[in-house]
Amino acid sequence: MTNTKKTSESHDSQRGSRESQNSHESHTPQKSQGPKPMEVLREARAQLAELTGMTAESVSSFEQTEEGWALEVEVLELERVPDTMSLMASYQVELDAEGQLTGYRRVRRYERGRADSRGGR
Repeated sequence: MTNTKKTSESHDSQRGSRESQNSHESHTPQKSQGPKPMEVLREARAQLAELTGMTAESVSSFEQTEEGWALEVEVLELERVPDTMSLMASYQVELDAEGQLTGYRRVRRYERGRADSRGGR
């Protein structure tokens, strides 16, 4: 009989500690996580296209900053024939922590078929 009593006390003790853990977890405030990187990329491209009227072709640089996000986006500025003569541009795009565009500027313009002669820029 004493063995049964110890077993039921042990189960009660384990149940109490599990309930305590669960209640602690449910009352712990969840850290707000902003948008996921892919959501930021999609939103940045869409917002830049809406503001400039130009289609973003690719994102060549992407990083999270203290203020939010910083990207460099390649856009087609002027379509020409042949396509290798089309004018492309790199835009530096800044977004806040929620992924809303806060600013952009063109940092360079180049022909699509032209190799970069400025050491990676």
